[in-house]
Formats: sequence, C-alpha cells, structure tokens
Amino acid sequence: MLELPATTAFNKRIPKQKFYDNLSVTPELRRVFIEQISVIYWRNKIAASTLNVGAGERVTELEVFELRLTRPELDTRVLQLIDKEIPYHILFLLEHDGRYQAWIGYKEPSLAKQGVFKVNTYYNTDWVEPDKLFLRLDGLTVDAVYDGFVRQIAGERLSSSKGATTSLKDAVERDTQRQLLLKQISALEKKVNNEKQFNRRVELNDELKRLKAEFEVIK
Repeated sequence: MLELPATTAFNKRIPKQKFYDNLSVTPELRRVFIEQISVIYWRNKIAASTLNVGAGERVTELEVFELRLTRPELDTRVLQLIDKEIPYHILFLLEHDGRYQAWIGYKEPSLAKQGVFKVNTYYNTDWVEPDKLFLRLDGLTVDAVYDGFVRQIAGERLSSSKGATTSLKDAVERDTQRQLLLKQISALEKKVNNEKQFNRRVELNDELKRLKAEFEVIK
C-alpha cells in the first residue's frame, strides 16, 4: 500500500454529510453518495510543512482520502463532489472487501472563479490487494509529487508511443483527445457495419479512415 512518512499522517474521519448538506446537490446524487460510501477518512496531508519537499506552485497540498465503499463501483460524480468541496488536490484510495483502487483527478484552478478547482478527467488503477498497490513518492516539490501520482495511476494513457516527454497538462490534453477519438471511431464502426447502402458505406469508411489517421498522429 501507499507508505507515507508519519509526519504526513492526519487520520481524521469525515462525516459524509459535510459533502452534501451545504451544497446544491440533487436528491439523486445525495442518494448515490449515501448508498455507495460507508466511511470517509482523511488519511494524509502532503505539503512542504509535513514532508521534506519544496512548496508547489500549482499544488499547495495533496490530501489522501480513503473511501470505504458498500459495493465495488463508485459513481465518479461523488469524487467530483468531494473535489469541489476541498480546495486542494486529492488522491483517493477506494476500499471494498479488503481490496483497493487508487483514483486521482487532473485538477486545475477555474479560470472563471478564484479559489475554485475543476476536474475534467479521473484516472484509476484496477482493484488489487493492499500489498499490490504501489505508488512511489517521487519529486522534490509538492507539484512533482502530485504529477508523479497522476502519471503512475494513469499509466499508458499518459504515455506517448513516440517516446516524447511532455508536461502533465499536455499529456492529459492529448489523452482527452485520444479518448474522444476512440469513442468516435467505435461509434462510426458500428454505423458502417449496420449501413446497407453502398454509397453511404463508402462515405462512412472514408470518415473512419480520417479519424484513424488522426488518432495515429496523437497516440
């Protein structure tokens, strides 16, 4: 499991109500939150004041939250709700039946409102036994520690087949484009298979070739 220095330990249980009582949450999302999460623990606080690393320019603190689930699935809107309430970056450790997943979002400050963050993309590991969940604490600043966790959890999704080294922001943007193209390609392949008219099939196949070529450029 994730082993962090004792200086980062926080270990506070957080009432679930904190995340939905004071926010504009739909009844449906409130029900999902209550039904899917059993307990929330704030396990660690990674910052220049708790760890021998420099202060970050983008990431002032990185919190580690453990969410104990009632089932092995979690609606990502729950993570977004927590991320919205906590003005820091968060590494989520999801636990169910003794197994764990690590989740982390690429969290950026909102351009529209100061002090507000937005998360457009989440990355996660598979469910594994505690001793199989390895995350290295790398980096000389809090920024670097956060970036390292995102890249480790995302794995190949943030790697380039061309071996190019890019910033985390650029890697996430490229991955977002790839995921969108993959969805478009999959949907178009189904249309091609279901299309009966020859001329229309030709048109769809031309569009499919264009999307695949675009995907090859950015993969």
